[in-house]
Amino acid sequence: MKIMRLGDIGKEQPAVLARSADGGEEYFSLLPLTGDVDGAFLAAGGLAKVREALDAGVLPVIEGGAGLRVGAPVARPGAVVGIGMNYAAHAAESGSAPPEIPVVFLKPTNTVTGPFDPAPVPPHSTQYDWEVELGVVIGREASYLESVEAARDCIAGYVTANDFSEREYQIPGAAGQWTKGKSLPGSTPLGPWLVPADGIDAGNLPLRSRVNGEPRQDSSTAGLIFDVATLVHHCSQYMRLEPGDVIITGTPEGVALSGRFPYLQPGDVVEVEVEGLGRQRQELFRARPASARPAMQAPAEQAPQEQLQSS
Repeated sequence: MKIMRLGDIGKEQPAVLARSADGGEEYFSLLPLTGDVDGAFLAAGGLAKVREALDAGVLPVIEGGAGLRVGAPVARPGAVVGIGMNYAAHAAESGSAPPEIPVVFLKPTNTVTGPFDPAPVPPHSTQYDWEVELGVVIGREASYLESVEAARDCIAGYVTANDFSEREYQIPGAAGQWTKGKSLPGSTPLGPWLVPADGIDAGNLPLRSRVNGEPRQDSSTAGLIFDVATLVHHCSQYMRLEPGDVIITGTPEGVALSGRFPYLQPGDVVEVEVEGLGRQRQELFRARPASARPAMQAPAEQAPQEQLQSS
């Protein structure tokens, strides 16, 4: 069961990609159940209701669903929580020792985009980087949780995430700060779908990234220093996580920061994938200052049915 949001930006409709009567996959509308895939829907047991509706055969088919744009599978979260250096090899390639407690930062929620939307490179960026990550979607409020076991009950499901990062803004010099390097427009593509937690072994998922078809990262969530339930529990001690919030759990080794690969340039194509959660594809373009353009210009989007065939 793959929960999605389909349609133009700001006009997405909730959907599920699921088995059809003939054994294939088909897009079904969730509008009979909800107006959107958001925190309220998840908190009200929305994923269970989708299963019941699929079993009952009452969800209408979305005609032409394969030709619609794919949006982020969760409507704009209240919070996007990032975890830094959560793989030992990535910490090493970043010049740091593995952390003894989770490194936590926040990303503006307006950085969230669809998994195939063109990705803007900041106007003056020279060190734009990719990061494939497992995203955790919160399904119920998590605040001062008493145990890691309690944290597991707060996880609705999982998504593929890409945490684009500008390293010059993030790290070197007096001006370098994580928030600056992690807050850029279009820097958090999510999706293409949300898979419920009970259908995923989050502790053993292969993660991969490619740039212009060339392999970059090839790892597994088995290498996480802090597993997803530990992260939810830890974050709940310092903030209130609400349904629909997303935690991106860190990236494995193989990014440009390592010095082994060049940083991203306009025209590059980045693909990231978490097995079972789908593949993303972003074509990069140079963003212009708002005063220099009537509207942001970007390359044409790839047709969704082509995007999902290899996911």
